[in-house]
Amino acid sequence: MTPTAPPRQLGSGLLLALAAAAAFGLGGPFVKPLLEAGWSPSAAVLWRAGGAALILAIPAVLSLRGRWHVLRRNLGTVGLYGVFAVIAAQLCFYSAIEHMSVGVALLIEYLAPVFLVLFAWARTRRHPGRFTLAGSALALAGLVLVLDLSGESTPELVGVAWALTASLGLCVYYVIAGRIDPELPPIALTAGAMTVGAGLLLVLGVTGLVPLRATFGDVVFVGNDVPWFLPAAVILGMSTVLAYLLGIEGGSRLGTRIASFVGLTEVLFSIVAAWALLGELPAPIQFGGGALILAGVVLVRLQAEAPGAVAEERQESDGRPPVPLSTP
Repeated sequence: MTPTAPPRQLGSGLLLALAAAAAFGLGGPFVKPLLEAGWSPSAAVLWRAGGAALILAIPAVLSLRGRWHVLRRNLGTVGLYGVFAVIAAQLCFYSAIEHMSVGVALLIEYLAPVFLVLFAWARTRRHPGRFTLAGSALALAGLVLVLDLSGESTPELVGVAWALTASLGLCVYYVIAGRIDPELPPIALTAGAMTVGAGLLLVLGVTGLVPLRATFGDVVFVGNDVPWFLPAAVILGMSTVLAYLLGIEGGSRLGTRIASFVGLTEVLFSIVAAWALLGELPAPIQFGGGALILAGVVLVRLQAEAPGAVAEERQESDGRPPVPLSTP
């Protein structure tokens, strides 16, 4: 898509991207009842990744159109995506929400762009731009408020540690996303990564290195006992498969830059869903901290997008949409 895309295409792309963000945002609130009923985080990730790999297998094969050499050439990228975006980020996020609210955990995870800035600054000794510095400072100040160190809503330290680890997994994803082969269809990358992630988790579970524990009775959801497969179906069908498909299509119409900013609304959708479904509402100070984190991430991304605008337009003109990342 070029910058001269018709308004109708931009409008439909925005609706699709917002729908994808909303679908992704449901993941955390719907998986938490399963975790509270006895599911291990690794089992929940395996359900999500394994199911998505099976459902997306045929669309992924069709998208390749017989160009198997493209997939073979990118096996390393697919593997890294599966390990860090599917396993590391999601497994750590699920582990975090066992000890803290969904919204707070997601806000901490979304600090990933700021951590990348700090890492690049330390590695290259190059002074970041003004927007980047201001955004990083805002986001880190927001983190302090979100943690609410002196209040009643202070999250457990183990939950904070898991959320920060999930953020590191997200950092690796961002690095990988900037180097994806434009010939590799996004849906093939997604399906391949889900397959790698599910396969690795299955091996780790069979060998006893991670617990694969699931219960198949009723779970408590919105104050009622419901069959386990209802939230599990929403996690797989809506907040994984549908969310990825909507995100890919929306991204192809909006382009990488706009889609990356629309994706931030996932945090807002997740907080609203957690409040409506789980009764989890961040404290006022945490809302303020969340606003600072999102504002800081926007500033960091604005600075990062400016030097690469020409490259991005070239990427968009190839018609290759960004690959959305499901965090919750």
